[in-house]
Amino acid sequence: MNFELGEHFGERWPEALMGVLVIERLSNATPAEELVPLRSELQDNLRRRHAGLGRAGLKSIPELAAYDAFYRRFKKTYHLQLQLESILGGKPIPAGNPLVSAMFMAELDDLLLTAGHDLQQIAGPVRFDAALGGERYLRMNGEEQELKPADLFSADSEGILSSVIYGPDRRTRIETSTDSALFTTYGVPGIRREQVRTHLERLRDLIRVFSPQAQVVQLEIFAP
Repeated sequence: MNFELGEHFGERWPEALMGVLVIERLSNATPAEELVPLRSELQDNLRRRHAGLGRAGLKSIPELAAYDAFYRRFKKTYHLQLQLESILGGKPIPAGNPLVSAMFMAELDDLLLTAGHDLQQIAGPVRFDAALGGERYLRMNGEEQELKPADLFSADSEGILSSVIYGPDRRTRIETSTDSALFTTYGVPGIRREQVRTHLERLRDLIRVFSPQAQVVQLEIFAP
């Protein structure tokens, strides 16, 4: 699959990067019981790892600090930090369909923002770019969203796939019928190339727990 950085990506965010995982031969139709003990183990590890940290303490974690700096430009709070706070407060990690669940587990473990898409719904090459402002797409909830200038986003020939601030689109969402997927990790300034690679490898390994036949087609990092 072809990927490219748009002309405004490096101009606006020269220290940012994008990670890509394309994976095929997936099984996503039934609940993955294999993930249940791993989800429980991750919950316990997260609570031990971040014990005693309030919101200010969490924001001092380098990964969360990097995303917090990006989100604050848009007067937003990094949604993954809010989800982590709820888990540290005693809520369980939710169990969605296996691919989405694996992605969320990897996000929580590494604190890196990732979007997942049904590969069969993507049209043509994928471009990563910084928004000029005014670009529109349908979010996962079906509502139309207009991007703010400088937000990082990905798009194919039919439209936007996801953005950092507003999340994934509805058109290419992962369904139980999804048998091939694209995952993109937004490495905002402050996130290193090796962190993104390790994160995508973790996601690959989690997917293979419930879908051992899964085949990686691409695992790449793109940077200006």
